[in-house]
Amino acid sequence: MLILSLAAATLAYGQDAASDNDKAFVAKVSQGGRYEVEASQIALTKAVAQDVKDLANTEVHDHELVNRKLKAISAEKHVPIAPALNAEFSAKLAHLRTLSGAEFDSAYLSEMAVIHDKDEKLFAQEAGDGGAAAYKAFAAETDLIVKRHIGALHGTDK
Repeated sequence: MLILSLAAATLAYGQDAASDNDKAFVAKVSQGGRYEVEASQIALTKAVAQDVKDLANTEVHDHELVNRKLKAISAEKHVPIAPALNAEFSAKLAHLRTLSGAEFDSAYLSEMAVIHDKDEKLFAQEAGDGGAAAYKAFAAETDLIVKRHIGALHGTDK
């Protein structure tokens, strides 16, 4: 009886284990999410336009929640998340830190537009083609948030 239960548990785990595509998805969106929070925290102090500050506040709030949820699912699925930003995103943050005024606002909005466009495609693909049910559900839910952010970004393009 115990062997049968262990076999069923192993089979159930294997059927909903993270796929290689899930792991690639996590690697990409965890970096992007962390970058969005850090860039937006910079924007909270450097942005000059109120709508840019408002967007940054929303970004920090929403992406901190999304990042925590991704970490929880990934811990459950035993999928590692890099502890720090990669070189590409670190360089982008360093560049944002050198800017000020309207130049900062423009660069920040441009960065957010680019990353949200990439994120939306990643979340939509994972929602439809992901392996583990938890990642698929997370991606579908988060895709709606990303689309809302894209709409807000278009509202700041003046």
